[in-house]
Amino acid sequence: MEAFYWLLFGGLAAVVAALEMSKTNRDRASTSSAFNSFKNNYLLVYSLMMGSRRLVAGSVRVLPLQPVWIREGDIGRLFIAGFGSSMLFGTIVGSLADKQGRKRASVTYCITYILSCITKHSPQFKVLMLGRILGGIATSLLFSAFESWLVAEHNKVCSWSNYNLGFGPVAPFDAAACFLAIGMAIILSTWTENYGDPSESKNLVTQFKVAVISYFFCSIASRLLSRAAPKVESYMQLVFAIAAVTLLLPVITSFLVAPSTFKGGSISFGGCIQLFGFCIFEACVGIFWPSIMKMRSQYIPEEARSTIMNFFRIPLNIFVCVVLYNHFECLHRECIPMSVMFAMCSVFLLLASFLQRRLMIVAESHRSKSEDWTSLKERDAEAEPLNI
Repeated sequence: MEAFYWLLFGGLAAVVAALEMSKTNRDRASTSSAFNSFKNNYLLVYSLMMGSRRLVAGSVRVLPLQPVWIREGDIGRLFIAGFGSSMLFGTIVGSLADKQGRKRASVTYCITYILSCITKHSPQFKVLMLGRILGGIATSLLFSAFESWLVAEHNKVCSWSNYNLGFGPVAPFDAAACFLAIGMAIILSTWTENYGDPSESKNLVTQFKVAVISYFFCSIASRLLSRAAPKVESYMQLVFAIAAVTLLLPVITSFLVAPSTFKGGSISFGGCIQLFGFCIFEACVGIFWPSIMKMRSQYIPEEARSTIMNFFRIPLNIFVCVVLYNHFECLHRECIPMSVMFAMCSVFLLLASFLQRRLMIVAESHRSKSEDWTSLKERDAEAEPLNI
C-alpha cells in the first residue's frame, strides 16, 4: 500500500481515536442497566441484519454475471425490479407494520430476505425475478420497521429508568440467510411487540392519509447529538454542504487535472483528491444516518411512522429506477457522462442543505410560539387566585 493510503487512513483513524479518548464524564452519561441491555440487544440484531445485507450487496453485482443464460438486458430488469418492488410495496408493508406490529414486521423481513437469498441458487430467470421482488419488499421493512420499533421501545425504556472462501458465488447469500435466521431468533425471543396506533379505529386508508399529509407538510454523530448545541437541524446544513462539495471534486478534477495515461502505476494527483473527498463524503454519511433518525423521531408522528418513512422512499426508488434503466439501456452507446451524474448529486445535496435551513427556521418558530403559549398559561394560572 502506498504512503498516501497510510497517511490518509491512518490520519482518519487517529481522528476517531482522539475523539473517543477526549470523551468526558458528561459524554459518558450514566445509563441504567435496563437501557444498556436494550441498546446492546438492538445493536446485535441490527448488526446481523445490516451484515447480511452487506454480504448480499457485495455479491449481487457479481452473481448475475456467472450464469451464461442471463442476458445483459435481463440483468438490468432484475436490478430495476428490486427497487420498483420497494417503491410499490413499501407503503403497504409500512402500514401493515404500524398496524400489525413492528416486531412482527421485523420477523417478516428476516423470512422474506431469507427466501430472497435462497432464490439465488436457481438458474431460472423467473425465480431470480421473484427473489428481487422479495428483496425489494424486505428492504422497505429494513429501513422502516426496525427504526420504528426502536423509537417506540426507546421511549418506554427511558420512561422505566476473502469474499466467498471458495464456496461459490452464492455463498454470501447463504451466510446472509444464517445471519438473518440468528437475528430472527433473537427478535422472537427478546423483543416485545409495539404498534403505531393502539386503537383499532384506524384502517390502512386512514394511515395512508396521515402519511400523505405528513409527507407534504412536514462517531462524530454521537458527540453532536449528545449536546444541546448545535442542534441537529443546524449542523446538518453544514454536513449537506460539505457532502455537496466533495461530490463536485470528481467534476473539478476532470477539468483541471489531466488524466493519467499510464496504467498500473501509482495513484495520480487527481485520484488522491478524489479519494480524500470520498473519505470526507463517507464521514458525512456516517453523521447523516443517526442525525436523520433523530429528526424522524421528532417530526414523524408515532402512529404511522413506518408508513411515512416508506413514503419518503418513493421518490428515491423512482430516481434509482430511472437511472438504472438509462444505464442498462445505453450500455452499447454513449450515455450520461459520470461527471454530470456527480454534478446532479451535488446539486441535490445543496438543495437538501437549503431545505434543512428552512426546517430549522420553521421548527424554531413553532418552538418559540409553544414557549410563549406555555408562559402565557403560567401567568394566567398565577393571576387566577387574585381574581377570586
